[in-house]
Amino acid sequence: MQAGQLPKAGMEMTTDKTLGLPVYWLLFFLICCGLGYPTLARFDARQVNVDAVEYFRLVTDTPSAAGDLLRYRVLVPWVAKPFYWLSQGRIRSWNPVFFGLLISNSLFTASGACLLLRIGQKCIGAQGVAFAGTLLYLLDFTIPNRQLGCGLVDSGESCFMLALFWLLLERKFFLLPALGLLGAFAKESFVPMSAMATAGWAICEYRGGRWRLKETIWALTMVIVGLSTVVVLQWSVAGRLIWPWEFAGSLRAGDSLLRGLAGCVTDRYFWYTFGWLVPLGVIRLKRLPAAWICAALGGAAAALAMGAWNSAGGNTVPSVFNSLGPILSLSAAHLLACGESRVQSSAATH
Repeated sequence: MQAGQLPKAGMEMTTDKTLGLPVYWLLFFLICCGLGYPTLARFDARQVNVDAVEYFRLVTDTPSAAGDLLRYRVLVPWVAKPFYWLSQGRIRSWNPVFFGLLISNSLFTASGACLLLRIGQKCIGAQGVAFAGTLLYLLDFTIPNRQLGCGLVDSGESCFMLALFWLLLERKFFLLPALGLLGAFAKESFVPMSAMATAGWAICEYRGGRWRLKETIWALTMVIVGLSTVVVLQWSVAGRLIWPWEFAGSLRAGDSLLRGLAGCVTDRYFWYTFGWLVPLGVIRLKRLPAAWICAALGGAAAALAMGAWNSAGGNTVPSVFNSLGPILSLSAAHLLACGESRVQSSAATH
């Protein structure tokens, strides 16, 4: 291999065998806890984010006590409950509810980071580049400011979108229905996002002759399970049957779709998140699997469509990042690693 070149996918990876996946997971978990620490001691997230008030109630009370939409996003608060119960009276000045949410969010975010590391190892073949891409992902604006530092629940959707990409890449389609179940418990927006992402993957693979009927059946089952889970969950919390189209209609804002879309992409939160990631990420994007690119774009399109539908503005950005962020982070790391390799090679020749 010539100097300055990265190993291609499929070539032997220079992986340190002493650092197994559990070690990486623990490292990512500790990083996440550090990134989200301000919510424990620096400020009360309920005073700066109204959604944090509702998720706080989901930890301390039943789902019916929370707001109309947020009461159905139960997975992250449910995971936080045991840590909340165990920490009461034992962590001094820290708020036990936000401690539980931080641990829960860190669990999901660290697990997603490990999945991204595995995806990077498979797609790029260089352990260092995959690790660097995972760190870039964790250091993006939205991870500490949304997933970890405000007592919210976006980490669940992020983790399961990465799980979706990993399952599609590994062709473990039989696990998709289980993913639809878990993702729907995390956040209802996962269902349309995963459907569009899988459709993008399927279209790309079908053109290459790799997508067959059985894969379509597993994908459709995932969507059906996800929709059914949302309906049953809403029925159990609200006490009445809410059909998906009825729920979607209740979210419609008065603005036009075009104005709603413009509000999503012009919000400063969008540029905090993607302002550096897109310019660095698109240059080497074609080095990654075309099916993953199509899937990431499909998921992001679904997120933007939902944001335009209810004029969500900056609140749409985390979901867009959950689809596009992983692949752009790996692509950016590939670009930066190649640039560093060329610098070192040039210095060695001189």
